[in-house]
Amino acid sequence: MDMSSLGRLKEEVGWHGISGLFSTEATLWMLGYYLFSLVLQTILPGQEVQGVELASGGRLDYKFNAFPSALIVLGAAGIGTMLQGADFALWTFIWDNYVRLITANLGVAFAVATFVYVRSYQVQKGNQDKRELSLGGHTGNIIYDWFMGRELNPRVNLPLFGSIDVKIFCELRPGLLGWLLLDLAFIAHQYKAYGKITDSIVFITLFQGLYVIDALYYETSILSTIDVITDGFGFMLAFGDVVWLPFTYSLQTRYLAVYPLDMGIPGTAGCIAVVGFGYWIFRSANNEKARFRENPKDPRIAHLKYIQTKTGSKLLTSGWWGTARHINYLGDWIMGWSYCLPTGIAGYYIERSQLAAATNFDPDVVQGKAKGWGMIFTYFYILYFAILLIHRERRDDEKCARKYGKDWEEYKKQRIAQEIEVVEDE
Repeated sequence: MDMSSLGRLKEEVGWHGISGLFSTEATLWMLGYYLFSLVLQTILPGQEVQGVELASGGRLDYKFNAFPSALIVLGAAGIGTMLQGADFALWTFIWDNYVRLITANLGVAFAVATFVYVRSYQVQKGNQDKRELSLGGHTGNIIYDWFMGRELNPRVNLPLFGSIDVKIFCELRPGLLGWLLLDLAFIAHQYKAYGKITDSIVFITLFQGLYVIDALYYETSILSTIDVITDGFGFMLAFGDVVWLPFTYSLQTRYLAVYPLDMGIPGTAGCIAVVGFGYWIFRSANNEKARFRENPKDPRIAHLKYIQTKTGSKLLTSGWWGTARHINYLGDWIMGWSYCLPTGIAGYYIERSQLAAATNFDPDVVQGKAKGWGMIFTYFYILYFAILLIHRERRDDEKCARKYGKDWEEYKKQRIAQEIEVVEDE
């Protein structure tokens, strides 16, 4: 490749050298965001909850206040936006340092994964301090164990902050809220660039925001997830929490910040129907499970049928969980479609005319022959999410088979019998 071609390639991809990938300023501000999250977790009151019983005995204590913490952050961002509009420093900083922020979070993921891996060798038998290794994270293969997570629920005692559960902190705080902050920054950029805000970017942000706030409001439910109960905390979860989730899940709003698209009333109504249907399944199923776990005699779920296992647990065989073993996953996936559909048949390229170059005007953003190619990115989420949920369902099935043994086989037989009965009735 000659130098002229290399120069043109750099221009087209926006390459600005190493400074475009990393900056000390972006890294420090990102670390400040983490520090502020720790401060809020420490000083704000929270709900005190015990986790599920550990395999080696005992339960861990948790303090949950991610929801009020998020309200403070969003409230401060709202005040800043009221005073400075789309030029609010937070929004412009995120847009101008987008790639650098990815690099900073990637560094955090590497550092945290390495720290908890090395520290996992302090875990002693006997479980006096309630530390234990994950089932699949101590194979002896250094790379695999570092990636999967050697310790189940690593905790660290920090001066002034006390005991911090590293896994729960990463799962609920910097990345999940960061996802919503990225969406809001992209809305601000769209307004700055075009002088308007489209219904498509508002729609996606509202419902992704609903998902984030819902997860934070019902934050105690994370204790029953496979991430907390079974998976060790290594690079896989660290990367997923602080890099993959916020920066991949916000691709749709980033696309719309550059290429605005109006859905109109019919398109908006259709997307609302999709997200409403998905959320109804997702939240109803999860509420049913939570109520049954807390109080099986609750009038709202007292009629449900279940199997009493030898371990003392109860497996629901009617209601939402009698319809499918992971009906909440279906609702989650349906909601995901509403994040992608507002981008339409995505794809654009930036047309830099000689006039624009000579007068320093902004280039035109047009679809042209690029129409459709952008769907690889804006619809990637729904494909990835389907694979993730199917894989998680299979892992959960294996976990339940180990835990419940013959009771799990009986549970699946009853489920199959119910499905056959429904088909015959139809």
